[in-house]
Amino acid sequence: MPLRALALLAVVALSAPRAPIAAQPSRTTIVMLGTGTPIPDPDRSGPAVAIVVDSTAYLFDAGAGVVRRAAAAERTGVPALRAQLLGHVFLTHLHSDHTMGLNDVIFTPWIQGRETPLQVFGPPGTQRLVNGILDGNDEDIKERIASAGGPSATAWKANVHEITEGVVYQDARVTVRAFAVPHSAWQYAFGYKITTPDRTIVISGDARANPAIARECNGCDVLIHEVYSDAGLQTVGAGRRPYHMQAHTSAAQLADIATAAKPKLLVLYHQLVWKSTDEQLLTEVRARYTGRVVSAKDLDKY
Repeated sequence: MPLRALALLAVVALSAPRAPIAAQPSRTTIVMLGTGTPIPDPDRSGPAVAIVVDSTAYLFDAGAGVVRRAAAAERTGVPALRAQLLGHVFLTHLHSDHTMGLNDVIFTPWIQGRETPLQVFGPPGTQRLVNGILDGNDEDIKERIASAGGPSATAWKANVHEITEGVVYQDARVTVRAFAVPHSAWQYAFGYKITTPDRTIVISGDARANPAIARECNGCDVLIHEVYSDAGLQTVGAGRRPYHMQAHTSAAQLADIATAAKPKLLVLYHQLVWKSTDEQLLTEVRARYTGRVVSAKDLDKY
């Protein structure tokens, strides 16, 4: 072939559109197992977030209904949330709406075949809480172990790690860092920063507005933050409003926090709207924040 023809073929080859390179699937999935508050809303289970990396799930908080929500997520295609695979839970603080499902996470996966003790990470006081759960269920434990074909004789146990600020857990998939947040009169309340091979996620836990969130996120992939509606607060009795303002973050305050934090996605959870609406809550946040924001519902995935 003449040199001129070869050169022309080369030019055509270089200028031809290339097939797009397919995006690699994320190794990390966030599943909102519970987005609720102490208000008994049947559509929202107690607070619980699952961070799933490859085939392993890490739970953050254990609100009421957490294991059944995990089972529902398994049915929608998240096999890592099969009950007997739930092996790690990180508590943000010891308010009952965040811990009432801990009994469930300790015992239900064990009864269903978990073979190792649950690893529980939480603030000082977590050991006392777990001791009470195990002591109160002593007869249940003995009967199940003694029954024919019963569950593991040791996996009912829970290994408690009472935490302070800093890296509290690390393995080949995740690094979990705890950081202090202010929440009403609680001496110990934490948010968590979770770093996986392909995402950085920050979970506020229950917290009033504070600078730690923006510092820890700092352009993170996903910020999962509690929030209350400014309009909704006005429907609460005047005597109770100061508590919520000391315990939680308003929509306007969260908008300013997110503007400073610059997450790629802001996810609202533990939404206190009272007599307002979810739509009004989003409107309040968007009035001061221009980034991507969604208001999560139970079993949403990100």
